[in-house]
Amino acid sequence: MTKLSTLAFVIVFMAAGVLVQESNGHPCGSTFFSALVQLIPCRAAVAPFSPIPPSDACCAAIRTLGQPCLCVLVNGPPITGVDRNMAMQLPDKCTANFEPCEIAK
Repeated sequence: MTKLSTLAFVIVFMAAGVLVQESNGHPCGSTFFSALVQLIPCRAAVAPFSPIPPSDACCAAIRTLGQPCLCVLVNGPPITGVDRNMAMQLPDKCTANFEPCEIAK
């Protein structure tokens, strides 16, 4: 991944974080930016049609992030280059034992 695409990914995540934080005041809001940055190791595993399994760093980030914050990210605004269905599979792939996220409609 090039430095420019990594920077673009972080900027999109920052924007999504601000939108979600302002829109619903979820407990993850105060640490939303750091939560999004933690998920950068998961980018390859959640890219559309990616055959790449989550890395150890990604799984560690998922476990640290926790189920409520992951659900906020999954149900938040669309994030360019992230397949929501693949993101929802991360806890199972990482054996994080989270309850499934309820999908916002």
